Amino acid sequence: FYERAGKVKCLGSPDRTGSVTIVGAVSPPGGDFSDPVTSATLSIVQVFWGLDKKLAQRKHFPSVNWLISYSKYSKALESFYEKFDQDFIDIRTKAREVLQREDDLNEIVQLVGKDALAESDKITLETAKLLREDYLAQNAFTPYDKFCPFYKSVWMMRNIIHFNTLANQAVERAANADGQKITYSVIKHRMGDLFYRLVSQKFEDPAEGEDVLVAKFQKLYDDLTTGFRNLEDEAR
Repeated sequence: FYERAGKVKCLGSPDRTGSVTIVGAVSPPGGDFSDPVTSATLSIVQVFWGLDKKLAQRKHFPSVNWLISYSKYSKALESFYEKFDQDFIDIRTKAREVLQREDDLNEIVQLVGKDALAESDKITLETAKLLREDYLAQNAFTPYDKFCPFYKSVWMMRNIIHFNTLANQAVERAANADGQKITYSVIKHRMGDLFYRLVSQKFEDPAEGEDVLVAKFQKLYDDLTTGFRNLEDEAR
């Protein structure tokens, strides 16, 4: 059945080339992925979107678990990504690392609480929250979020990862200096306006046009750089 998918040359005239994409929905009893039908399906398909009941219960839509989902086309599409935006592959990798690290930290947080974590881990949790709630979650019933052009996806993720990188650098540099220490709480307090703009990126409407949105995202990127530079200067 799945082998019927692929690139096709249509019958009739004029000559036409198209493609057939098959999306199979498999619901194993009790969510058991070792079920024979599920196992056979996973051994054939190249892309897997694992739906998560817990995400649906938390009203996180689409309820796709980012830790168990995968695509085997990532390597094949790298040339396209690099042509569109050379930074995308690196940004995507860092975003996945942040989400994986959050999953590892959740067990520690349940045992000792968030306050006991290192400053870098607190930043990781905050960045992961931005990725989960303000990037991966979409509202299909709104004009700004019912679809998301690739350029908007890339810029939103770029700015979130840029925040993560700058925040970690600021904490590390201040820890090795003699001035005032920079902590996660200091960053959250002093960067309140920029943080709000990060959260609000998803509300930018693609109907305004690519040039307008890219200019807004670029300004936020530059403002983040300037904001953290000023924060580090004041801490010295």
